Order: sequence, then C-alpha cells, then structure tokens
Amino acid sequence: MHPNPAFRAEDRDSHIAFARERAFGVLALSADQGPLLSHVPFLLSEDGAEASLHLVRSNPIVRALNEPRTVRIAVSGPDGYISPDWYGIEDQVPTWNYVAVHLTGTLSLLPQDALRDLLDRQSDFYERRLNPKPPWSASKMSAEALDKMMRMIVPCKLQVDDIQGTWKLNQNKPDDVRLAAADHVAVDGFGSETTHLAALMRSR
Repeated sequence: MHPNPAFRAEDRDSHIAFARERAFGVLALSADQGPLLSHVPFLLSEDGAEASLHLVRSNPIVRALNEPRTVRIAVSGPDGYISPDWYGIEDQVPTWNYVAVHLTGTLSLLPQDALRDLLDRQSDFYERRLNPKPPWSASKMSAEALDKMMRMIVPCKLQVDDIQGTWKLNQNKPDDVRLAAADHVAVDGFGSETTHLAALMRSR
C-alpha cells in the first residue's frame, strides 16, 4: 500500500464495497519455493469479514493448505499513466494512478460438501450483474458433467483480519490541477479502465 496518507483516506466501507464489486483478485501465499500466486474470483461478505472462493485441486496453493495459512488477496481497480504535462504546472514528474485493496487473513479448506453451495452463490452473484437474461445455474448441467467438474476443484474460506486500500487519484494536487489531469486521462490516457479512473479522479 502507498504510504502517502493522501491516498489512504478512504474508509473501510469503501474498501469493502470496492472489493465486493470487483470480486476478482490475485491470491498470494508465501511458500518455501517463493510466493505462490493465483488469480481467483471470490465472494466477500457484506461486512468484509469473510471471503469464499474455490481453487483447482492441482493448484500448488491447495497443496500448501494442509493447515490454515496466512494469505493476501490483492484486488486491482482502474489504473493509468499520468503525464506531468497534464497538470499545467511546473516541476512535476510522471506517475501512475490506481486503486487497489488488499484483503489479508487466514485461508483454509472447507469440506468438499460445501462446494455446491459456494458455486451456486458465486454464479448467482455474477449472473445477476449481466444484462437481463435467464440466469445460468449449475442445474443446467448434466449430473455426470457437474460431478466431474466438482471433483477437480475445492472450496476455501478466507477469514479476513485486515483490509487496506490505496486510492491514488492525485488528491495531493490542487483541485484544478487534478481535474486537468483527469480530463487528459479520459481522452488521452492509457492503462486499464481509464474512463472510470478519470471519473474517480474528478470525484475527489
């Protein structure tokens, strides 16, 4: 997380809402052979206390979970390069704006019979966010195909102990300077979701 207090002013509820909405992040676990990383969809509870996810059984992280382990999920949002020319003031340097939330806690395996409920809750959460259509559910699969798929994955629970966030949106600049940069991000910027990034910069 960025150490500048200007980028750490958002409250816990904002971090939770952001992570719940994104519902996807990089799961990191420290192991003897080095960091183990996995890109995972997850469900975060409304209070941010617990995240549910599943992993492929062959994932090295699963093999490391013979006992609960401390892990972190890094959830990334919009990001983009900021040219110093966009500020309209002198003596500035290039930077990169971004939003990120880290969920840290203890990851453990759940009993295999918890998997179907987890999969149903995940697909329901994601399907409800699509344009109106009949939602997909596991009941549309044949019993044989569903059973085969479920044997390949395992359910997990993350007990969240700490939530930290960085919202680096040029809050350390005067309002007119920040807004000028936001206009350029929206039109000329590159990165990820630059239109959304510009909107967040303007909202600060």
